[in-house]
Amino acid sequence: MRKTLAIATLAGSIAVTGLALAPAAQAAATQTATAATQSATTAGNWGKFFSSDRKAYTFGNTFKQGHYVYTKWYGVDKKGGKKGWVWFEYYQNGGWHKFNRAWDGKVVSSWKGKGIKKIYTFTCWAGKFDNCGKKYRIY
Repeated sequence: MRKTLAIATLAGSIAVTGLALAPAAQAAATQTATAATQSATTAGNWGKFFSSDRKAYTFGNTFKQGHYVYTKWYGVDKKGGKKGWVWFEYYQNGGWHKFNRAWDGKVVSSWKGKGIKKIYTFTCWAGKFDNCGKKYRIY
């Protein structure tokens, strides 16, 4: 009788443990799948990328959704009176392209492109080509 009771108790314990683990394992698998999907569509946050004299910087985030790559960036010019410049260089449709944007003070802006494979950025201060900082890959 004791052996039967012990076996029944042990079997019940295993059954309860198995039921408790099943939802936890399912939740872990769902979180893993969600994380994999997000990493495939998100490049992430970047910056603070300073000009060489550290008087301006940019930061932001870049992500891919569908066929488009989106970049939202913020520029901060700490000194005022002169402009900060952000440059974007990107590889699209078999060729390199670049553009820049200027600001004085603080700015928030964004842009998007279809078929982009790589994006680099750097920050300058007091002129398009003056006091430029290091170039960073953001996508």
